[in-house]
Amino acid sequence: MLKKSFAVTLDPASSLSNKTGSWRTLRPVNVFKLPPCNNQCPAGENIQQWLFYAAEGDYEHAWRILTEENPMPACMGRVCYHTCEGKCNRGFLDESVGINSVERFLGDYAIEHNLAFKRPTKETGKKILIVGSGPAGLSCAYQLRRFGHSVHIVDMNKEGGGMMRYGIPVYRLPRNILDAEIKRIEDMGVTIEYGRRIEDIEAEKKNGRYDAVLLAMGASISSNVDIPQGDTNHILHALNVLGEFQDNGEIQIARKVAVYGGGNTAVDVARCLRRIGAEPVIVYRRNRDKMKANKEEMLAAEEEGIQVKWLSKINSASSNTLTIEKMELDENGRPQPTGEFEEMPADAVVLAVGQNVDKSVLEKITDLKLDNDSVVIDEATMMTSVDGIFAAGDVATNDRTVTHAIGMGKKAARSINAYLNGRVYSKGEKHEIAKFEDMHPWYYTDAPKTVRQELEVARRTNTFDEVQHGLTEENAIFEARRCLSCGNCMECDNCYGVCPDSAVIKLGPGKGYEFNYDYCKGCGVCAQECPCGHIKMVPEQI
Repeated sequence: MLKKSFAVTLDPASSLSNKTGSWRTLRPVNVFKLPPCNNQCPAGENIQQWLFYAAEGDYEHAWRILTEENPMPACMGRVCYHTCEGKCNRGFLDESVGINSVERFLGDYAIEHNLAFKRPTKETGKKILIVGSGPAGLSCAYQLRRFGHSVHIVDMNKEGGGMMRYGIPVYRLPRNILDAEIKRIEDMGVTIEYGRRIEDIEAEKKNGRYDAVLLAMGASISSNVDIPQGDTNHILHALNVLGEFQDNGEIQIARKVAVYGGGNTAVDVARCLRRIGAEPVIVYRRNRDKMKANKEEMLAAEEEGIQVKWLSKINSASSNTLTIEKMELDENGRPQPTGEFEEMPADAVVLAVGQNVDKSVLEKITDLKLDNDSVVIDEATMMTSVDGIFAAGDVATNDRTVTHAIGMGKKAARSINAYLNGRVYSKGEKHEIAKFEDMHPWYYTDAPKTVRQELEVARRTNTFDEVQHGLTEENAIFEARRCLSCGNCMECDNCYGVCPDSAVIKLGPGKGYEFNYDYCKGCGVCAQECPCGHIKMVPEQI
């Protein structure tokens, strides 16, 4: 593999006093650009850098760089919908890099080899209360602990993880993986108190002498839909059903079940029900193009024999029959009734039409501003309308994914740390995004994306074993080496080798190159031959 590095930027202005000659109108400069995968990641991971170390076989170093931003890579490697891969420049050559699969490999490697987070070397004496042990709360706790603060999490559930545990089935996220990554955070000194619901946040803050509070309660209440029903029909809520599977491994339910909704929760419920012998049918008001569920998850559900009744609305329910109204989409993609009805056999209905945050505790906080079921926050500081109380995750956003929650938890931690030090956190400006058209990856050969193996379809329908398998070490290295190092020097020596004037100077391993402008004639060959788009020709200043 060609060696990559992350050299310091050379300031073009520092060499403008050099004698350059009147023949040159452009000069090469080193520019560092933001890889599109990094830019897309809701957790803000430095994807390109940890891929580099993974490609070198230095898995612990790769894991430690990854976990600077995201403390739960084994979980994210399973449940993240990897939107980063949709932005990967490698996709313009053949297929995007399998970032998510390498992340999972590193997370599993860390668990297998008992890698631990470093405890802080100094304690600040500051105390923070976090309400909720979901991804936002855990991410925030981890980052705050790295700063040396004391962190106590209180969660009303019996076990940690929030919706990762009570909303994501075990065939997607095995609980031993979740438990291992939570324990690693606890081992840093974070304390978690389970089975207690805080009724008065302000009193808890005062009595516990906490310096700050993070609200990180998940959207744990299923939305409701009023469906006229007969006395014998069973209408259940999706999160209750998934909670039953978590606590008991099964649920007592009728055989023919209509799952009403088109999001990821609806798909998860249907796939769980299929595994206990039920015959679920997803009923959705829109068509497939408008479905909110992840396409990969929906495809897996269909492979398992789950049917979908598109453009359909449940109008009423009797003991074993649903009345379905056919819908059609208007010019804005919104479903509209047609007045056409049909009957569908179903002994039970599971409502999966959305989740809400429990506002009963929030409404007791003096002067806390709410927008529907979300807490209003300052987007820059993550602070609510109440001084010293911050919010992250489902309680503060409508973008309710695990990865987004982890990113919000990290940002909240940095804002809380700044607040505790009498400052206001401000994020630095982003570099220019590396575009494929600015790159010249001429010597890369086709290397198709590694496809992760899956459990056979025949076995999925009667077991909760994990469906998607991880990569082998050989596959993980291969996949990491497919990275193009967009916008950043990887010390391939192309510029050094093609310069006709010997004006490129090698600074040594990991330090990149600089240009001798006394010899450089500004021909631009170095920029044209740089595969990463790291060299830019800028107008000469005389």
